[in-house]
Amino acid sequence: MNYEFDWGVLLTYRGLLFTGLLITLKLTAISLVLSMLLGFSMGIFRTCPVAALRWLAGVYVEFFRNIPLIIQLFFWYFGFPVILPEAWASWLNRHHLEMIAAVVGLSTYTSAYIAEVVRAGIQSLPKGQWEAALSTGLGYLGAMRSVIMPQAVGIIIPPLTNQFLNLTKNSSLAMTIGVAELTFQSQAVEAQTFRGFEATFAATGIYLALSLIISGVTNALERVRPGTALKWKR
Repeated sequence: MNYEFDWGVLLTYRGLLFTGLLITLKLTAISLVLSMLLGFSMGIFRTCPVAALRWLAGVYVEFFRNIPLIIQLFFWYFGFPVILPEAWASWLNRHHLEMIAAVVGLSTYTSAYIAEVVRAGIQSLPKGQWEAALSTGLGYLGAMRSVIMPQAVGIIIPPLTNQFLNLTKNSSLAMTIGVAELTFQSQAVEAQTFRGFEATFAATGIYLALSLIISGVTNALERVRPGTALKWKR
């Protein structure tokens, strides 16, 4: 094998790769916040005593979890603006429709999985925890806030790590609707230099580094979680 790796390509086009990294981080961060809000809400709804809310959350989870992410991205980018009033569609086109569609698609898709993680964490607690909380005079919301969720956090964090990692990696699909994130920029480098190995190598290394950082942070949170949860309950 006589292939010579050209580090100069990465140095010359580091600006494109850095720009792609920043957009990836922005896309991932916004989608993470929204998916956590939606996911925790739907996960709690799936365990609440109100049948209508359980049904609503169940429909939400099954709908967004069972449609491929790339199809959802295509819908939000190509399909959804078509059914909007023309003024709204024009506003979206002027305000980075591709980024908005990517955030919505990633958030709804990821939140469906987070909702199941939250639901499973809550339902894994012994029924006696609910009974003890309610016997003290706490209502459903009070019991959930003061007793159930502090205990469920320790169960939820490990599988949530997988969802955070999946969200980071799934953000690469946003290139299919024109978001100039890391994968998009690495392909741009390849198109300009015809050095596909170097461009792909750079993107691979950056995604790997991001994944390791996320894993390290969540593992650290898991280690400190018992004391934090105890303090929260007090």
